[in-house]
Amino acid sequence: MSIHFQDRVAIVTGAGGGLGRQHALALARRGAKVVVNDLGTADAVADEIRAAGGMALANNASVTDEAAVAAMVQQAVDTWGRVDILVNNAGILRDKSFAKMDLADFRLVLDVHLMGAAICSQAVWNLMRAQKYGRIVMTTSSSGLYGNFGQANYGAAKMALVGLMQTLSIEGAKDNVRVNCLAPTAATRMTEGLLPAEVLAKLAPESVTPGLLYLVSEDAPTRAILCAGAGTFERAYVTLTSGLHLGTGPDTAERVAEHFEALSDRSGEIVPMSGSEQGQNEVAKALAAG
Repeated sequence: MSIHFQDRVAIVTGAGGGLGRQHALALARRGAKVVVNDLGTADAVADEIRAAGGMALANNASVTDEAAVAAMVQQAVDTWGRVDILVNNAGILRDKSFAKMDLADFRLVLDVHLMGAAICSQAVWNLMRAQKYGRIVMTTSSSGLYGNFGQANYGAAKMALVGLMQTLSIEGAKDNVRVNCLAPTAATRMTEGLLPAEVLAKLAPESVTPGLLYLVSEDAPTRAILCAGAGTFERAYVTLTSGLHLGTGPDTAERVAEHFEALSDRSGEIVPMSGSEQGQNEVAKALAAG
């Protein structure tokens, strides 16, 4: 299977460097027309794409500015007639332990990562639904999926993007709008000085981009959480164990404690197709218990 993007139009946020730059360059090399979005650094990457024979526009909108994002989408439509791909990659770090974290920094990180992705996604949503084609990727993180010291704000935002992806993938299915998450491990401007040189050499941003290309391709999956780093690719899942019916009596709290290991047994776990499956499982066990 050859992945190409001829006649496709892509918007990549945070594309002035690091992962976003690699995503934009790779999409352009495979035929996509690319809107390179970043604050102040988009022009250099757009110039790089054009110098290589590709097609690109530079856009300096903040992803938190609804009017500027709407104008960016309109710029793409006015120039190329459509938007097929959105890569929500823009982000910032404000790392501190939770005890020392300023709530203003907590809000700022959520605004850029979560609200920025929501604003950009909504700006293209009805356009993609109308054309019966769309591919959206949210950039999540292992810090959200599994936690990381000093990143309560970043982790909360990144896990929230998984929830956004889960629902948008359901709502977009009937119109061929596929939504996925990419959890990259890569050396970027945000990780400079945090890792030793030999590790940084393995974690080149371009080692992640092949996964991104698949997630926005014609044959992309939907509702996938793809993890990628150093040329290794994994898939993460939000799962649900089979569980136990323990009743609703006055001693149920004690029964939960007593049976916690058993209800945590993963041997029969599932990946629910929607949130309602949790409730269906619980009611089914309750009815079976009589």
